[in-house]
Amino acid sequence: MSLRRVGRLFAAHRGQLAVVVSIIVASSVIAMASPFLLRTVIDRALPERDLTLLVWLVLGMVAVAAVTSVLGVVQTWISTRAGQQVMHRLRTDVFAHLHRQSIAFFTRTRTGEVQSRITNDIGGMQTVVTSTATSIAANLTTVVATAVAMVALSWRLSLVSLVVLPPAIWLTRRVARMRREITAQRQRELADLNVTIEEGLSISGVQLSKTLGAGPKLVERFNASSARLVDLELRSELAGRWRMAAMTVIFAAIPAVIYLSAGLPATAGTLSIGTLVAFTALQGGLFRPLMGLLNVGVSLTASLALFARIFEYLDLPVEVDDPARPVEIDPARVRGHLRFTDVTFSYPGSDTAAVAGVSLDVPAGTSLALVGETGSGKSTLAALITRFHDPAAGRVTIDGVDLRDLRLADLAAVVGVVSQETYLLHTTVRENLRYARPDATDAEIEAAAHAAQIHDLIAGLPDGYDTVVGSRGHRFSGGEKQRLAIARTLLRDPRILVLDEATSALDTETERAVQRAFDALSEGRTVVTIAHRLSTVRDADQIAVIDHGRIVEAGTHQSLLDRAGRYAALAA
Repeated sequence: MSLRRVGRLFAAHRGQLAVVVSIIVASSVIAMASPFLLRTVIDRALPERDLTLLVWLVLGMVAVAAVTSVLGVVQTWISTRAGQQVMHRLRTDVFAHLHRQSIAFFTRTRTGEVQSRITNDIGGMQTVVTSTATSIAANLTTVVATAVAMVALSWRLSLVSLVVLPPAIWLTRRVARMRREITAQRQRELADLNVTIEEGLSISGVQLSKTLGAGPKLVERFNASSARLVDLELRSELAGRWRMAAMTVIFAAIPAVIYLSAGLPATAGTLSIGTLVAFTALQGGLFRPLMGLLNVGVSLTASLALFARIFEYLDLPVEVDDPARPVEIDPARVRGHLRFTDVTFSYPGSDTAAVAGVSLDVPAGTSLALVGETGSGKSTLAALITRFHDPAAGRVTIDGVDLRDLRLADLAAVVGVVSQETYLLHTTVRENLRYARPDATDAEIEAAAHAAQIHDLIAGLPDGYDTVVGSRGHRFSGGEKQRLAIARTLLRDPRILVLDEATSALDTETERAVQRAFDALSEGRTVVTIAHRLSTVRDADQIAVIDHGRIVEAGTHQSLLDRAGRYAALAA
């Protein structure tokens, strides 16, 4: 990864950075007047008792301080604003790009790892992004201006001061390399810590650890990870402190060497007291910007580990994306004719096809049931309808249009899914339902809840539709969450409905209530149902029996029973 790519992050803010650099240069040049004013005070105003000159010199010193302070505030405002805009765009770009990733990416990536990249890695870059450019400009300008002023005062003493540069550069390079390695290790450890937090403190994780008695082991794991972070932070800080201590000693020795040089026979009498005081003041003032410049180099080198992790995510290919030339459709006019044509699909890293040569025709407004043993490929077929994956061969079409030729947003408007695991956001019931359609009115939300047979239960809650559902909706039972999911899907009004084992975890009575809601949801739509309980699919217009990714039988409930084949065995 090159610094050029990092620099491109600031391309849109070139104008602001140019203004900042101009302010910094002006401020540095103005600040250089102070040592010359000081020299005049010592060499002329005080010895000659010239009060008028002394007053003007003092006012000049105050004016220099005031002007540079005001310019500093303006420069900080502009540079921080530009840096924060870069941070905002970077965070948004990473979030948006990850949101475009396929389901396969999230199944193979730890949730805590993703969160760590967006929060810890980008957060760790903040200082570099918001202040690097201005820090380089400010410190470099100050160093150059100070060096020029020092040469103007005494070029001989300036040569003595240059002795500080070789050890400073050598120490900085060593610390920079060390900190880059430590930073990479620290961010990996932070990601592991995030994973432990996400897995251990989510409602499901807490329930699991309590039922298995795994709490102490989880705390031990967290403690070990946190201890490793302490060690890494300590190593990082000590590396910088040793360098700072060495540089402080070197810079403290320089004035002594200067005084010694001024008193040597070869130079004695060639320098005025004012020049010597002004020069040592300049040399002392050189420490801060020079160390600042070297620190920027250390921070930038260390932050390359963070940039590398962020750019790694930004460079991820989008496996399932909008087509370059999408077919324009009006979701409201879609009939819902679904067809699989010789579809084959394999999961990454698998040598066995999850779906092999499947062909199905589901006319608009009819229902298809997919049955078979666990792992037979039923849910994979459902995932292909929603374009969670794209087939390796064959086509899945709606009204004759290949799903790969549709915008993902259009497809989501056409296909609705209710699965066994209902995910609810940690917000109110109303906002959970409105998540499906942000422009839905309260009346439409309540109508959808009525149709899903959940309105009476919601209305009976203390806060009604403003009741917070809790983490992942754990304050509701499985059947209640399913009916909330049905209401949410009703709001989208999809033409094709996929029910992926949506009642398999429910008791018989709850299943009947949910089934009645499904009947309301399914009316007039093309429905694909995946179920283990054959009682829920017997009325389907066609039933396909899946085995090892292939259709081994297809027909109606009665015709398949009469055939006395695989379906009849499942029904027995």
